[in-house]
Order: sequence, then C-alpha cells, then structure tokens
Amino acid sequence: MTPIKTNIVLIGMPGSGKSTTGVILAKGLGKEYIDTDILIQHEQQRTLQEIIDTDGHMALRDIEENVLLRVTCKNHVIATGGSAAYSHPAMTHLKKEGVTVFLHADLNALKSRIHNYETRGLAKRPDQSFQDLFDERSELYDKYADITVKSSLLTQDQVSDEVIQAIGSDQL
Repeated sequence: MTPIKTNIVLIGMPGSGKSTTGVILAKGLGKEYIDTDILIQHEQQRTLQEIIDTDGHMALRDIEENVLLRVTCKNHVIATGGSAAYSHPAMTHLKKEGVTVFLHADLNALKSRIHNYETRGLAKRPDQSFQDLFDERSELYDKYADITVKSSLLTQDQVSDEVIQAIGSDQL
C-alpha cells in the first residue's frame, strides 16, 4: 500500500496562481499554508529582487534550494517559487510528502498577469526573455508534476476546485 501524501505542492511559472490558489486550497481543505518565497525573504531579510540584484540569480536558486530542503511538514499546501523546479534534490524532497501540482498557464495568460517581469525577483539570466524562461521551465514542471491543471482560463477558485478533483478525496 502506497502511503498517503498529505501535502499539496504547487509548482509553475510566476503568475500561474500558485500563491493565491494555495491560500484558497489551504482554507478549503483545512490545511496549513506555506509560501516558500516568503520563507526565503524572511530568512534573508530582503526581497527576492534584492537577492538577485546583490548576489545574482544563481545565488537565489541556491538559497531557494536550501530553504526547500528544510521544509518538513504534513497537511500543508506549499506554494513554491517559480524556480523551485531547477533543484532536483529539493523537488525530490518535497515529493516525498506531497502531491506535486503544476499550475499550467499559457504564455499569453502569464504575460497579461505579469507586468513587472524585470523587477519581480525572478531567478533568470539577465538576458533571458520571458518566452525563453517559459520554455526552459515548462520542461521541468512537466518532469516533476504528478498532476497538471491548466489555469489560463480559470478563476483561482476554479483552479482550486480542479486541483481537489484531480487529487481525489481519498488522497486529501
């Protein structure tokens, strides 16, 4: 018998709805909520963009990996940063206790939601376009996803409902 994973781990691009959907899911399912971007900012005492501006995007990825590897919990909804999927050790760690859900928003939806691409604190190469980042990360999200929910045309409440339906009540 496979042990039941009690966490829901949300992965996806910035703007895909991880943070908002995470709060809605946690409230609706009676689970605790963790936003790993907030954990990083709290630990570092600076914003994600300040980390990138000072130390570079690879430093942010390293910090993120270290923070994710220390997340140990049950019965939580965990909204990860968009770059979490770059870390195989971190994703493997999160998947031990969690069902990984890729909130897949298409490029046009993301562009309409993200207006601060250059100052949002994204762990990306300085010369990397949003299209290139999307293409690069989409492969990683697909690799780690247990479930994919297409979120482009849905409200956050609808995305939450889709996640719950896809996971199934026996798993929650």
